[in-house]
Amino acid sequence: MATDWLLSQNERMKKQGIFNWTLPAWVVRLTEEAPDGTTTVRTVNVCPSAGVCAKHCYALGADSGYIRFPAARARHLRNLRMVLDTPLLWQERMAAELRHPRYQPDPEKGKLGHIRIHDAGDFFDDAYTLMWLQIMRGAPKGLTFYAYTKEVSRFRRLVEPNPPANFKYVFSRGGKEDILIDPRDRDADVFLTLDDLKAAGYSSQAASDLLAVHGPPRVGMTVNRHRKGMTASFGELQRQHDAEAAARRERQQSKARSSR
Repeated sequence: MATDWLLSQNERMKKQGIFNWTLPAWVVRLTEEAPDGTTTVRTVNVCPSAGVCAKHCYALGADSGYIRFPAARARHLRNLRMVLDTPLLWQERMAAELRHPRYQPDPEKGKLGHIRIHDAGDFFDDAYTLMWLQIMRGAPKGLTFYAYTKEVSRFRRLVEPNPPANFKYVFSRGGKEDILIDPRDRDADVFLTLDDLKAAGYSSQAASDLLAVHGPPRVGMTVNRHRKGMTASFGELQRQHDAEAAARRERQQSKARSSR
């Protein structure tokens, strides 16, 4: 097994014995240089359902996230290129890597056998999502995969009818599809303070990231110092944005009707 691992661990995940797969966040421009010297640019939205969260995304902050660290940014971009350009090879590599002993549960050593899919990026299209479902179904016994996602309608179509038994997920607020989140769904939100989090009826996942999928059905986290300019939770900001957008549409429609 090569040591150029697809899965990694940040400081917090390492303490919790969790491994992570990541992509770049939001809109990414990939520059390609052909042998003849011409350059083309591909634009990929890795978070197509991102809403207000994009403005405050930790992974996009100039003083935080992968943008600050060239090596991390290069790894995120490498991962995306693999998924886009050689998807079957990526799927084979991921499936093979998950069989390595370093991923197998060993509670005595603090190894939990949990894989988080995306600390940045999301399930950006159907084909990519279906590949992950195949990977999970073929993964070694004892591994559990989990994810936060804003792709509510995609998960309704592709995941909910037949979810892998080893996959846990939570819908993350602050996206364009918040309105599709049902009260019976697990959901997560980002708050300004712990008091705000509790007042909204959420439970903190500060003790462990796994509380998002193994804890109470409504889990929250508080902002770090990098998310400046926030005035409310992601969910509340998205509700405000959606209400303002609906009001604008109504004004435009009213104006169109009156001009007939």
